Amino acid sequence: MDAPREVRVGLIGYGFSGATFQAPLIATTPGLRLTRVCSSQGERVLRDFPGVAVVAAPAELIESGEVDLVVVATANASHAPLARQALLAGKHVVVEKPFTITLDEGAELIALADERQLVLSVFHNRRWDSDFLTLRQAIESGLLGPVNTYEAHFDRYRPDVRGRWREQDLPGSGLLYDLGAHLIDQALVLFGNPDCVNCDMGVQRGAAGGSASDDYFHLTMRYGARRVILHAASLVLQAGPRFTVHGETGSFIKHGMDPQEAALIRGERPGAPGWGVEAEAQHARIGFVKGGLTVSGKAASLPGRYQDYYQGLFDAIVNGKNPPVTAREALAVIKIIHLALQSHAQQRTVTFE
Repeated sequence: MDAPREVRVGLIGYGFSGATFQAPLIATTPGLRLTRVCSSQGERVLRDFPGVAVVAAPAELIESGEVDLVVVATANASHAPLARQALLAGKHVVVEKPFTITLDEGAELIALADERQLVLSVFHNRRWDSDFLTLRQAIESGLLGPVNTYEAHFDRYRPDVRGRWREQDLPGSGLLYDLGAHLIDQALVLFGNPDCVNCDMGVQRGAAGGSASDDYFHLTMRYGARRVILHAASLVLQAGPRFTVHGETGSFIKHGMDPQEAALIRGERPGAPGWGVEAEAQHARIGFVKGGLTVSGKAASLPGRYQDYYQGLFDAIVNGKNPPVTAREALAVIKIIHLALQSHAQQRTVTFE
């Protein structure tokens, strides 16, 4: 039997995403080997991964014969041009979310990947959060019945505006493109495309902190009688529930965040004892009616599995399986973002066409 093929990976960008998520997950995925990193932080890269080559220019990495897969973990505005350059060079591509800033950019990349028969995927890792996996199973098992109200929050307390591109008045900056992309993707996984969208957004730290990009949004997606409410803000000192979901036969209420990001920041890696396991205090409260009985209690969270993304990507490249997140799914997220921006600008509900 032939040995599994090795996929050589080049990572462009070693900021928070590249250093915290991409590089560690790539390095712990069987069949993937990190060979090149494009970054101005060469000393940091070599301290973390002594065996890789550090290059200064994205083109040098993309054109390397030692790279089969290019991972783009740079500022949002550079996603499309770097992904296009990599596809034209015959490389498979992963793009950090959000996929692109505009719909036309995303459609062009999809067409190019299809034409060249290359894998193009987007890193929507929060499909593999412990709480979302647990909620998804509760919904798909029928415990809650048809969902009528779904509310997801991604609230933080960050009163100080940092000098990062994410918080400046730049294309693709702001909370909607950042945390909103996660919340929208999760909702689309569960419910598909909505009938219409209504969004209110704003800058709440403007006077005190000088934020130039949106740091608050409240987005409602309508599916007939069902309401999907997605909310994020930057001035929430004591956060409420992460998920509040009500169905015809049950409810699911969950506080706290998935532990994998914090574990990666501490230097832990998938496969370590207790990886992705939430503390019991963070388990969801669930209640449902079954056979005339009302049942209520805690639902132990399923372990989070960020490692499934890159393992699925290896299977897509080597074994021809579908990517764990398709580019078309990621482009649907960008469409919702555009509709939300339109809704806010025009102060009205916008139909999904």
